[in-house]
Amino acid sequence: MTLRDRSELPAARRIVVKVGSSSISGEAAWRIPVLVEALAAAHARGVEVLLVSSGAIATGMPFLDLESRPHDLATQQAAAAVGQNVLVYRYQEALTPFKIVAGQVLLTAHDMEDPTHRSNARRAIERLLGLGILPIVNENDTVATHEIRFGDNDRLAALVARLVGADALVLLSDITALYTRPPGEPGAEPIAVIEADDDLSSYAFGSKVVNSVGTGGAATKASAARLASSAGIGVLVTSADQVAEALSGAAIGTWFAPSDRRPALTGPLATLGG
Repeated sequence: MTLRDRSELPAARRIVVKVGSSSISGEAAWRIPVLVEALAAAHARGVEVLLVSSGAIATGMPFLDLESRPHDLATQQAAAAVGQNVLVYRYQEALTPFKIVAGQVLLTAHDMEDPTHRSNARRAIERLLGLGILPIVNENDTVATHEIRFGDNDRLAALVARLVGADALVLLSDITALYTRPPGEPGAEPIAVIEADDDLSSYAFGSKVVNSVGTGGAATKASAARLASSAGIGVLVTSADQVAEALSGAAIGTWFAPSDRRPALTGPLATLGG
């Protein structure tokens, strides 16, 4: 189904929710149960929910005595190997009271480009959803190299939403909405709705940023949202602290209205809308 407005989110059949590293790792790990409670509420009313979660490297850093995100690929891979295990454990621990089982799905850009891998990924996710499992998707940072990465998990979430034909994509971070220019700058105003044919060139979202635990920024969210909305998927960008309100259809965040078309999934999916 096509959701024309954020108020229709409670009626969605299938939703992809993405959360960033800074929202659920380190001192922010307390937010995992809050996030899970909102996902479980949607799950209980019959919504098929997929979670795209960053945070493997950030979660693994303390176990390797790292105070900041490593720059070399081998240490990033090592941190991801440790952190992914801990991250999924924390999610499962929070999901258990709701009698929901998590299923881990790790993807690389090659998996989206190769038709056989893409088909296998879609089939596996469909089966997990059919069994009532909550898939937790992340980039396979342990094997991914700089040359074949998605770039950020906002883009991964948009591609996953397209892969599984989701009705909506919810991008969660530490901002309540997208602004016409970086918040705090003079003249910055929150954007309530971006229509499918709106020109985004007048908005100064800012360049991609890298903080101590992850990558991303407003620009990557706008790009990913446009990638999903161009395929007929409504997208909401808002704060992780407002996930319950978001999934309940509250008038919050920035809504990217979906295009009227849902293109067939042909060709290298990872390059669509690039």
